[in-house]
Amino acid sequence: MPRRDPPEHRPENAEEDRGPIEIAIVGDLTDSEGELTDRLLSVEPRGECTIYFDSPGGSPYCAMSLVSLLRLRDIRATAIVTGECSSAALWPFATCQRRLVTPYSVFLFHPMKWQSEEHIGIREAAEWSRHFADLEREMDVLLCKLFGRSADLISEWIRTHRYVTGQEMANAGLAELVGLEPLACLRPAD
Repeated sequence: MPRRDPPEHRPENAEEDRGPIEIAIVGDLTDSEGELTDRLLSVEPRGECTIYFDSPGGSPYCAMSLVSLLRLRDIRATAIVTGECSSAALWPFATCQRRLVTPYSVFLFHPMKWQSEEHIGIREAAEWSRHFADLEREMDVLLCKLFGRSADLISEWIRTHRYVTGQEMANAGLAELVGLEPLACLRPAD
């Protein structure tokens, strides 16, 4: 279905219903968090959108913000992984109601990593470490819930820093495998 621009970017005579908004999550989530938030806010509550993924991840807080917007606004999203969907990008991907992957799609599951480029004291570092351990546990549980899968396989993939193919995601029941032919669900209506 054709891309629908947010209301402020539509020409005066544009058709109102040209299909779901299309959103691209490309590159680090953190670098485009503002734009991604704006694009999701342009989808009506309980509306539909298609989200294309080619992202190595980014901030877990950014990922949770996108998940929150999708869930709290009850957005019915279809995910299509055109390249990579790894690390923090897995959470918004798992939130999508329909998940499409190709045999060439790649997913990296790994334990969360943190770094600080600031000079911090020992007490702040200890508190951050405690918080981060709690956050990692909670997000791993949430990822399994979003995928609708028990923690067995996903926890193993995270623990072993596993690269997973689109075929493996489909075999695990976490996504639908599609070829590189045009998708009928994305064609404009006659």
